[in-house]
Amino acid sequence: MPDAVAPQPVPTSTERQRRHQLPPARDHTARSTGQPGVGWRIRTAQPDDAPGVVALRSLVHPYLVRGIASTRQMIAQPPPEEKWAAWVAEADGQLVGWASAYRNTQTSVPDFGDISILHVHPDHRGRGTGTALLAAALAHLESLRIRRVRTWAQTDSLPYARRHGFAPSRELRYSALDLHPAPPMPEPPAGVRLLPLAGIDPYQVYLLDAVASTSEPGDVPVDAISYSHWRSECWENPGLDRDASTVAEVDGTLVALSLVKRDGDRMWSDFTATRPEYRGRGLARLTKQVALHRAAGRGVRTAYTSNDEANAPMLAVNTRLGYRPVATAWSCLRELR
Repeated sequence: MPDAVAPQPVPTSTERQRRHQLPPARDHTARSTGQPGVGWRIRTAQPDDAPGVVALRSLVHPYLVRGIASTRQMIAQPPPEEKWAAWVAEADGQLVGWASAYRNTQTSVPDFGDISILHVHPDHRGRGTGTALLAAALAHLESLRIRRVRTWAQTDSLPYARRHGFAPSRELRYSALDLHPAPPMPEPPAGVRLLPLAGIDPYQVYLLDAVASTSEPGDVPVDAISYSHWRSECWENPGLDRDASTVAEVDGTLVALSLVKRDGDRMWSDFTATRPEYRGRGLARLTKQVALHRAAGRGVRTAYTSNDEANAPMLAVNTRLGYRPVATAWSCLRELR
């Protein structure tokens, strides 16, 4: 992910993808109730699971983008403050399920946790695999004394979420854009420079990202991300394309950005945003269009993004750029204690 909005409606954009820490090894085993004699087990995710995790995610959520190298790093080198944990489900040696859970350290709201993108292979549903993954994730969050937890569910999975105590909160739209032909390179207005991220001081990019994130719509504010966390999750992510990612500069100040994370010929608009005092000038759309043009020139063929359905300005920007809706999901909340 997660595209966002401020008190004065303005486009920002995000689908922040996670990278995190391994818990102590654990291994749950069970018998498949759907096919007698076929076993499955839940175990802690390991870096070498990355190819299987990517293959499963691409099957269940083809609009999400994270490559093998980025996934391997997410599992092997997560920010320690989040106490991130992940589990996979195996059946007959095949990876058929995934879930991760962590303390959300990007918000000032205390004791808030996330369960990220729990999903199970379509051929292995209805056998208790998802429930076992959910139980492992909830137990981990309870051990961290998390009081409120968020997860995401596709619309057809909302009855399952409700049965497990989660209440739908915010609707999220996933969209795709065919980059053949590439969006034209726009002409910037006078005084605006459009620069690739390569060669830019990462701390200045972080400062822009941090101030723009505070107006991002969501269940909790994104107002507490540290530089070390941002650097490990964003700047040092193997999927970050610094030549396609673009910033807008005015009078020596970075005022807008559009970050590109990619896997082969697919990309994710990881964050598109503008400083509050520079909003309303079309800089978010301009910067994103340049990033898309540069990504297409570097071999990307399809771009994906997500938007909170309450974020009308960014939805309008993406519609003008040619994005089409491909899926809908909901954030869902539950109290743990």
